[in-house]
Amino acid sequence: MSSRRNLSLPITIAVIMIVLLIVLIVGWVLITVWGATENEKAAPLYWIFLPIGATFLAAILAGVIFYMVVSIKAINLSQRQANFIDSVTHELKSPIASLKLYLQTLNRRSIPPEKVGAFYETMLEDIERLDHLINHLLEAGRLDRRREDAEEGDVRLDKVLAGCAQSVALLYRLPPNTIQVKSVPCTVRGLHGDIEIIFRNLIDNAVKYSGKDPEVRVQLRVKYNDEAVIEVTDNGPGIPFSQRRKIFGRFVRLGLELQREKPGTGLGLYLVRTLVRRMKGEVRVKDPPKGTGTVFVVTLPGAKTLAEAKAPEPVPV
Repeated sequence: MSSRRNLSLPITIAVIMIVLLIVLIVGWVLITVWGATENEKAAPLYWIFLPIGATFLAAILAGVIFYMVVSIKAINLSQRQANFIDSVTHELKSPIASLKLYLQTLNRRSIPPEKVGAFYETMLEDIERLDHLINHLLEAGRLDRRREDAEEGDVRLDKVLAGCAQSVALLYRLPPNTIQVKSVPCTVRGLHGDIEIIFRNLIDNAVKYSGKDPEVRVQLRVKYNDEAVIEVTDNGPGIPFSQRRKIFGRFVRLGLELQREKPGTGLGLYLVRTLVRRMKGEVRVKDPPKGTGTVFVVTLPGAKTLAEAKAPEPVPV
C-alpha cells in the first residue's frame, strides 16, 4: 500500500501536466490557424509561428513524460532498496536472536545431554544461514569490481552441478532423491566460482519455492552447436508470465505471499543473470511440460563433451 501511495502523487501530477500541455498544443494550433485565415496580411507570420510553437510545446511534453518515467523508476528502486534492507535486517537478526537464546539457555540451565546435541545442531544451522547470507551479499558487491585479469579455465560443469545440488540438499536437510541431477561429462570456459554461484542460486531457489515437498530436477545436455543447456525444474507455484523478466532485477522479490514467507534478499537471480551474461550465455524462464512449477534454462557457449561421456543417468542427491 505504501508503494502505491508513493507513486500516486507523481503520476497524478504528471498526468495533469501532460493533459494541460496537450490542450495547449491543440489550442496553439487552432489559434494560429484561425489567425492565419482571418488575417491574410499576417498569415505568413502565423504559419511560421505554428510549427515553432508546436515543436516547443511538444518538446516540453516529451520532457514531462521522460521525467515521469524516471521518477517512477527512482521511486520503485528506492522501495526495492528499502525492502532489501528490511529483508537483510530480518535475515541477520533471526539467527543471531536464536543463537543468543540457545547460548543463554546452555549457560544458565542444566540441560540433559540428549538435548545439548540438538541445541548445537540448531546453532550450527543458524551459523550456516548467516554464512550463506553474508556470502550472498559479498558476491553481489564484488560483481562491479570483478578483476579483468581473472584467469578463466575449463570447468567440469557436471561436477559443479552435482556439488551445488549436494550442498543445497545438506543446507535444507532434504531426504534422498529430492534433487535429481541428470548430466553428461562436459566442460565450459569460465571461472569456477562464478559458475558455482549461478547454479547454487538456481537450485537453492528451486528448493526454497517448491513448497512442503520439493521435487527438483537438474538436467544438463550439450547441443550440436557446442552449447551447454542446463534446466533447473521445480514443482512450485510457478512465476506469472508478466513477471519473468522483472525477477532478474536487483532487489526484486515478487509480492506473492508464498515468496514473502521465504528468506531472501532479492539478489540471487540478479547474480545469476549478470554472471551468465558475462559468460556470453543466456538465462530465461519457461513453463514445465506438464503440471505446475518453473523451469530456469541456462545456455552457455563453448561446451566440450568429454570422451568418457555416457548416456545421462539420474543422480539422486
